[in-house]
Amino acid sequence: MSASASRLSTAQLYQLQPQLMKSLLALGEAAAQALEAPLVHLVKLRVSQLNGCAFCMQLHAAEARKEGEAQLRLDLLAAWRETELFSMREQAALSWAESLTLLAATKEVSEAVYQQTSQQFSAEELASLTALTIEINGWNRIAVSFYARIPPR
Repeated sequence: MSASASRLSTAQLYQLQPQLMKSLLALGEAAAQALEAPLVHLVKLRVSQLNGCAFCMQLHAAEARKEGEAQLRLDLLAAWRETELFSMREQAALSWAESLTLLAATKEVSEAVYQQTSQQFSAEELASLTALTIEINGWNRIAVSFYARIPPR
């Protein structure tokens, strides 16, 4: 994918619409207060994988590693259903986040997914998990649409 000369950069987008960045940052910070940090990293990374956002995948994997997340869990996150590396709470969060992220294709969040998630999360935590998923989906859409790139090493 090559950047078009006429395509706005993310910096230009934020300059033209400064409230967008401020709002997403505030939403993410508020959501993360009610959830444990390792779970926040897993959700952000998994949603970024689903959306094909390399910039966000690199960012959230690096943050997770920095805070002590096991590399094996990061390596197998895309296949989390096939492993026993994730707790029931993490599985519920990942299932919820995937359902919300893929909503345009599936047209629903199943009752089974809702029940699984509501058994693991309080109402406040479920609201925060939903806000977190909305936040990272927003960032992914910005990064993909405006060609945010990982700096060369």
